[in-house]
Amino acid sequence: MSSLTQEKPNLKTQLKSIVGGSIGNMIEWYDWYAYSVFSLYFAGSFFPKDNETAQLLNTAGIFAIGFLMRPVGGWIMGAYADRKGRKAALTLSVLLMSAGSLMITFVPNYEKIGLAAPLILVLARMIQGISIGGEYGTAATYLSEMAPPHQRGFYSSFQYVSTTMGQLIALAILLVLQRFLLTEQQLSDWGWRIPFGIGAILAVSAIYLRKEISETDSFQQTHVKAEQRGTFKELLRYKRESLLVVGFTIGLTVAYYTFTTYMQKFLVNTAGFSKNESTTITVITLILFMLVQPLFGALGDKIGRKRQMIIYGSIGVCTSIPILTWLGETQNFWMATGLITLALLITSLCTSISAIIKAEMFPANVRSLGVSFPYALAVALFGGTAEYVALLFKNAGHAHWFYWYLTGCLAVSLIVSINMRDTEKHSQMSES
Repeated sequence: MSSLTQEKPNLKTQLKSIVGGSIGNMIEWYDWYAYSVFSLYFAGSFFPKDNETAQLLNTAGIFAIGFLMRPVGGWIMGAYADRKGRKAALTLSVLLMSAGSLMITFVPNYEKIGLAAPLILVLARMIQGISIGGEYGTAATYLSEMAPPHQRGFYSSFQYVSTTMGQLIALAILLVLQRFLLTEQQLSDWGWRIPFGIGAILAVSAIYLRKEISETDSFQQTHVKAEQRGTFKELLRYKRESLLVVGFTIGLTVAYYTFTTYMQKFLVNTAGFSKNESTTITVITLILFMLVQPLFGALGDKIGRKRQMIIYGSIGVCTSIPILTWLGETQNFWMATGLITLALLITSLCTSISAIIKAEMFPANVRSLGVSFPYALAVALFGGTAEYVALLFKNAGHAHWFYWYLTGCLAVSLIVSINMRDTEKHSQMSES
């Protein structure tokens, strides 16, 4: 009887921590995505108003700079999480995100301060890039370590649930502003600042949430010397694992940012939909994407994570070019919605289990750094530049070249998935 009474509080604490960690993750990603969601409106505030595609290229370039800071954040915050604890690192990342959002909220536009405006915007995105670079890896590590051993795919899938929910909140605010509160001109003039102000306030509230979560047993029970915790030297002992993380992330990150972030611009700039229609389609498809994450996470627990990754890569390589080609040609709202939903369902095969695959490759003393840094490096080089590459091809008159680029990235991830060990059978995470 006594053993039973001990298990219930543990389960309750476990669930509370997972929910608390996920909500904090949601708030951070809302702040991160607000930039992309509202860039259609604030692009003219930071750059000369002569060419819409050129303005989008400039804002996409700054978006990419934020991504280039993610490896720095993954290194700094990942090491901090392995040395001081997952909880401490998650709290620090929220503070940095809040600072970046405040800067964007109050920065004057190009007409008032000239080149200083985009420079301040760059600085704010660099700070947010450091924050989100540490947030992803630490949150992935935290959720994986808190999950029951035989349900790690299911529980870790909630990282993309909360990540997507953050993006949906940003889109919901845009829809409310578009349809009920502001005109398109007001949104372009000053209304785009509202979501960044909201984000700064939400980020501060996330600090309170994260004070209530528990530290993981994996971190607390790791008995190694301080110099073996979260150091780059220690990570070099796992070069193969780090390269594998980079390899299978390449296809995932390009596909993910293509169909969740770039699609909003693609529908307007290539397919010819209105901004309101583009936002509505994005909201519908992201809701469906969010809801299926736990289902595919549970599927990974059942059929094996390596097998699921191979299925994902194979389908992705075969379908990306047709899906993007049809999307660029259709003028039908529901056809576009269906095609993007299909692409995101395929992507869900990978996003739902990506956190646990990485976490199982590394021991606890270097797990957060091992998850954070290689992943952030791949995302910076490929995910953060996906939109920029697509717009460059578009500007050069060869938009379809990007379809082949995405397919090539997915092929790399497929090859890596075929050759990697099954992390479920060779896990560095204790089953105790």
